[in-house]
Amino acid sequence: MEIYTAGFTRWTARDFFGALGAHGVRRIVDVRLNNTSQLSAFAKRDDLTYFAEQLIGASYVHEASLAPTSEMLKAYRAKELSWAEYEQLFLDLIETRAIESTFEEASFETPTVLLCSEHGPECCHRRLVAEYLGDHWSSGLQITHI
Repeated sequence: MEIYTAGFTRWTARDFFGALGAHGVRRIVDVRLNNTSQLSAFAKRDDLTYFAEQLIGASYVHEASLAPTSEMLKAYRAKELSWAEYEQLFLDLIETRAIESTFEEASFETPTVLLCSEHGPECCHRRLVAEYLGDHWSSGLQITHI
C-alpha cells in the first residue's frame, strides 16, 4: 500500500493540486495542529476542502491526533528543542496515542496524502507519522514524498 506526504509551502495552488492529481490522490489527511491560519494561503481548512473536491475529486479530513502538541511545536520553533529531541518527543506522543490502532489500514487503500506545511519531509512530523504507521501495520507502507 502506498501513502504520500506533501507540504504546501513553496507551491502555487495550481502546481500543488496538479502534483496531487498526478499521483492519483483521492484523500487528503491534514496532520497540522492549526489548519485555519491566514499564513496557510490556499491550504486553509475551508479552501482546501473546496479545492480538493473541485480540482482532484479528493476528500479532506483534519486529524489533529496526528499533529504535535502546541507546546512541542512552540519549543521546536523557538529552537528550545533540536530536531532529534522533537522527533523523539513526537514519536513518544504518537505511540502513546496508539495511532496505528486509531486508524484503519483499509482506509489508506484510497490514495492518501498526509498534508503539512513544511516543504520537505526531512524535518517534518508527517514523515514520522507515515514511517510509524508503516512500521506498525501488517501491510507496511510505501512512502512517497511529493
